[in-house]
This record gives sequence, structure tokens and C-alpha cells, in this order.
Amino acid sequence: MTDIAIIGAGAWGTALSMVAARKGGHRVRLWAFEEEVCESIRARRVNERFLSGLTMPEGVGVTRDLGEAVAGADMVVSVMPSHHCRGVFRGLAPHLRREMLFVSATKGIEEDSLLRMTEVVATTIESVSGFRPRIAALSGPSFAREVARGDPTAITVASEDAEVAQAVQIALSDPRLRIYTNDDVIGVELGGSLKNVIAIAAGVCDGLGLGHNSAAALITRGLAEMTRLVVACGGRSETMAGLAGLGDLVLTCTGGLSRNRSVGEQLGKGNKLADIIEGMHGMVAEGVPTTNAAVGLAKRHKVEMPITERMWEVLHEGKPPAEAMHELMTRSVKSESGARV
Repeated sequence: MTDIAIIGAGAWGTALSMVAARKGGHRVRLWAFEEEVCESIRARRVNERFLSGLTMPEGVGVTRDLGEAVAGADMVVSVMPSHHCRGVFRGLAPHLRREMLFVSATKGIEEDSLLRMTEVVATTIESVSGFRPRIAALSGPSFAREVARGDPTAITVASEDAEVAQAVQIALSDPRLRIYTNDDVIGVELGGSLKNVIAIAAGVCDGLGLGHNSAAALITRGLAEMTRLVVACGGRSETMAGLAGLGDLVLTCTGGLSRNRSVGEQLGKGNKLADIIEGMHGMVAEGVPTTNAAVGLAKRHKVEMPITERMWEVLHEGKPPAEAMHELMTRSVKSESGARV
């Protein structure tokens, strides 16, 4: 039996708690920041705010108390928005134990530090609690609603410690969620984060009324610039051909449940970013802050990322989306391998 704490009761955290509970043999506790979420789950076994219409197993307990959430836990799964990660783990740190396993399921990069989420978790725990945690990153093509209702899904878990990756794989895999292990933590985390930026651009194409040719070109060249940055940061190019790269990129750029694609579509239709965010009613599109971090990492490593740079200008400088797309198409011609012709 594994005691699993899920920290964050948004759609993905709720879905993972349902996965852990349906596996059987686990004690599962879900930490929610919002009192309304706790009340909804306790009273009706539904997270009506973030994952309505899907009944949660009775085996999932819910609490707003961080200490209660992780008391006795063998595995702590972090599923909060990236900009809350450091603060939540500062609150968690006094309640954590060295023997716990940690999993980051957040697809984002910290804006100020440009750290990946496993780095944020590890450095925060080490600075407050005095030990270096054993940690993994969980990523891949996975809409929370589809995972929660049991649609067949394949994702990946990455850790530098093979035993940690295998423990997560065993704890969460079942006939409806297949988890592969990987040791390229950098590639898996950056792939899961950067694809959200490209998904915003794919949404812009839809909002502008562009066709399938445009989307295919954007996804393919988006993967190329994601791969350049991953390799520059120490990850492997082959990871970008797998679930955490190409798989997640295709899903997020084409799927109707993608919040990042939806943001881009609304931008392409002429709506303002502030109005779009307000209309999401607390849901988070990680690609918006990740665009800042991705541009920062690209500058640090001297990597060319034209799609990401144009999306940053659309999001943060008010560049018209049609102008951004025109600039991408009128860049100097090149070989597909990258050499200028």
C-alpha cells in the first residue's frame, strides 16, 4: 500500500487523485487551496469548479491543511500552477520527510529564476528542510478530463534515479494509464513546458482562419525550436521525438480541450489577453508565463526561437497576430537542417 498526497486540486491534480484511487491499494489525499473545491468534493464527490461531471472515488480524501495532506505520505505529487510552486513548498517543507518520493506534474518554468519545476521543488526543500529530495517529473500528452474518465493514455515519468521513476510507474500505471520511464529530466520537463507556447501559436492560426497547412508547418517548426533549446540546456533530442515532446505538442496544438490553444485562438480573433485570462475563471494557461521564461532561456543559451519570440511579442507587446505570422513567413530562407541558404 502506498500513501499518496496530491498537492493541487485543479483539473490535473483531481484527475491524478482519481487515477491513484482507482488503482487500488493506495491511500489518497488531495490538497485543495479553494474551500469551495473541498466542500464540493466532500458533499457530492465532484470537483465542480475544475472537473465537473466526473465522480471521484470514495477513496480520495480532501483537505485544505498542508500538514494533514502529507502526514504519513510515501509519495508527494506536486500539481499546482508553476507560479505557486515555490510558495506552496515553503509551506509544505516543515512537514516533509527524507524518505518521501516527490513527483512534479506541473508543466511550467519559474519566470524569475528560469528553473524547471523539479529544480524549484528540490532547492526549496533543501533550503528549508535540509535534505535533497528524490524527485521525478511526470509529463506527456494528457488532457485531465480524458484521463479522469479512463480514456487510454500514455505518458512518461523521468528521474535521474531509476528506482524513483519505477516506483512512480508502478504506483500510477493501470490498464487505462500507461507510464513509460525516462532518465532525461531536462528534456521531459522542458518539452512539457515549451509545447504550451507553440500551442498558443497554433491557436492563433485557428483564430486567424488559417488552414491545416499552416498548423502543420507551425507544429513541425515549433518542435525544431523546442529541440534546439532542450539540447542547449542539456537534454536529449530523442526525448523530443517521444511522449513528452512530439506527443504532447500534437495534443496541445490540436485538441479542443487545450487551454493554451484556446488562448491563442482568442488572440487570433482580436481579443485582448487580459480579457481572455479573466474569462478563464481561475483556470491557468501555463503557456502565457512560460513564454517569458522560454525567451529568457533562449537568450541565456543563444538559441534561435522565432515562433516563441513572436508569441512573446503578441502576448506582452501587443503585436497583431497576423503581423507575427507574416514575420515568421518572411524570415530569411534556410535549409531545413538550420543552415542559411
